[in-house]
Amino acid sequence: MTIAVDFDGTIVHHRYPAIGKPIPFALETLKQLSEDGHGIILWTVREGKLLEDAVEYCRQNGLEFYAVNSNYPEEALVAKTAPRKITADLFIDDRNLGGIPDWGIIYRMVHD
Repeated sequence: MTIAVDFDGTIVHHRYPAIGKPIPFALETLKQLSEDGHGIILWTVREGKLLEDAVEYCRQNGLEFYAVNSNYPEEALVAKTAPRKITADLFIDDRNLGGIPDWGIIYRMVHD
């Protein structure tokens, strides 16, 4: 599956524009889902340096994304004019109806 995941409030606690503390098991679960063969897309409102910081934070913690704010790595978006509509099988975001479940529950939902 292609899985789009938000950053603030989903991978780390909300402290935007700073990077908050990691949400327990978020990075580990996303790394495992990637190892299971799923394509993980970082889907966030962050842009520019703030986006670079988030990507680097994840990279330093062992999580590499298939794509960032795009459907595939080579997709060229024209800033300010291109919509960031991502095509994914699943979206993981703290703003879901009912909030975000525990990362163990998320993994079981995807894996099973």
